Amino acid sequence: MVIGSIHSYTCADCGQTHESWPALTYSSPTHYNDLSEEETIGCLEGDFCTITHEDQTDRFIRVVMTIPVNNHCDDLNYGLWVSVSEKTFRDYQENFHKEEHEASYFGYVCNNLLGYEDTLSVPSTVVTQPDNRRPMVFPFDDFEHPLVQDFYHGISKEEAERRIEEMIRITS
Repeated sequence: MVIGSIHSYTCADCGQTHESWPALTYSSPTHYNDLSEEETIGCLEGDFCTITHEDQTDRFIRVVMTIPVNNHCDDLNYGLWVSVSEKTFRDYQENFHKEEHEASYFGYVCNNLLGYEDTLSVPSTVVTQPDNRRPMVFPFDDFEHPLVQDFYHGISKEEAERRIEEMIRITS
């Protein structure tokens, strides 16, 4: 694989070589990944995930986050999960196939994003997108965390490429 001026990578899912930066994606929330194989309390279906505990149900939706890359034409995209309230989960589910549904929700990041220590529970605003695209997530700008700083101020091209190479190494 060559990263840099060529920007090509081999996709772990389809095996094809692509000519742009990949999104750094997480197939499920960390909370779901932490369940043992014996636990049948988790349900992961497409862009929705629930974990039903004895006293509560945790709900998650799939979203995207874009980190700007300074002095470069590409941005670094993450595909991740956020936890949301029952009301938000139901509203998003009910309107999931409505192309022009517009809403914003409160949620917490529920993946430990590559390049950061402990990004679980970074408070965020989730904004739905037209044409059935996944919602965008915007961390609260007043929350003290390196992810928030990078989201609003960007990262270097070298840092973005390092994260991409590390993710490809992990998923290969």
